[in-house]
Amino acid sequence: MYSHEIDYRIIGEDIQIVEIELDPNETVIAEAGAMLYMEDGITFETKMGDGSQPDQGFMGKLFQAGSRLLTGESLFMTHFTNRGVGKRKVAFSAPYPGTVMPINLGNIYGNQLIVQKDAFLCAAMGTRLNIHFNQRIGTGLFGGEGFILQKLQGDGLAFIHAGGVVIERQLNNETLRVDTGCVVGFEPQISFDIQRAGGLRSMVFGGEGMFLATLRGTGRVWIQSMPISKLVERLSPGGGQARKEGGSVLGGLGSLFED
Repeated sequence: MYSHEIDYRIIGEDIQIVEIELDPNETVIAEAGAMLYMEDGITFETKMGDGSQPDQGFMGKLFQAGSRLLTGESLFMTHFTNRGVGKRKVAFSAPYPGTVMPINLGNIYGNQLIVQKDAFLCAAMGTRLNIHFNQRIGTGLFGGEGFILQKLQGDGLAFIHAGGVVIERQLNNETLRVDTGCVVGFEPQISFDIQRAGGLRSMVFGGEGMFLATLRGTGRVWIQSMPISKLVERLSPGGGQARKEGGSVLGGLGSLFED
């Protein structure tokens, strides 16, 4: 199924929204609860599944919806359709401060994108959402995102959300090491693994944590500067007083030696 062609604009700086302009009978799918506002003529319907396979039977839809529960998302998705005569707009808000990033899946290798499990915000109708399992046990245990990621498939626009600033890097048969949890997404031909952060002294006292995410290959990767887990940690009681070794196995124990 070909994706609907939708127009959009990104509004805001720190807490962004994406405003989608739909032609008559065009549809955009979104996470439940993401809608901010919609103009007269837009109707919405909560469905089980993304609607990319209209001939899919009930059991197929149930399996797809159940797989979304594994990623921590809602069992249902909301479909917004323009039933009016002219163009109509519907907007979706990001769940926490950061960046809304439009990605044309038609320009992605294999028309597939692997993203962290809570990154998806909305997409053109026809986009397919599936789970993606990390095959390496080390990646699942220490990668900051667990064994399960999301895979977006299609040939239209998809919008993902990440914390802080998002950086796009093009790897050309290169290796990039990233703080675990800061990987937003990557093209499917990129190898994603977890490695130790240097020697024992670096792991214990370095302040960068015990492991780093390692991305290898040729393709694009997207990195976020402030994942929600790190933001919550910093905003928690005592988080603002975290020492440099806060990312190491010592955690906040260093404060015990202060006067």
